[in-house]
Amino acid sequence: QVQLVESGGGLVQAGGSLRLSCSVSGRTFSTTAMAWFRQAPGKEREFVATISGSSSSTYYADSLKGRFTISRDNAKNTVYLQMNSLRSEDTAVYYCAARTAHWIPSNPGVKNYGYWGRGTQVTVSS
Repeated sequence: QVQLVESGGGLVQAGGSLRLSCSVSGRTFSTTAMAWFRQAPGKEREFVATISGSSSSTYYADSLKGRFTISRDNAKNTVYLQMNSLRSEDTAVYYCAARTAHWIPSNPGVKNYGYWGRGTQVTVSS
């Protein structure tokens, strides 16, 4: 059974930084592309970033390029999301997701990822 557990969320002031972590078990991590999504109150879950199993490919939502960085440590079965220059509009529950393929999809969306964590709350105060 694949399990994903997020951590690292919290309250931060605008302009600050946070690093989210997602620990994965139950699947060979290096063959699993990973992603981060987020969902703000009253809004649909939206794509943030994705990374291939070998870290050779990454892809970001256009609006987040330059502020957010996805990375992974296959030795630790963990994927990270470094978030810098945070804004109030980044406030959301952030979800880690995994798919049963090592490559990233051409148009990443919720439907491309079959395994999900429970999420971690990120609140940015202005």
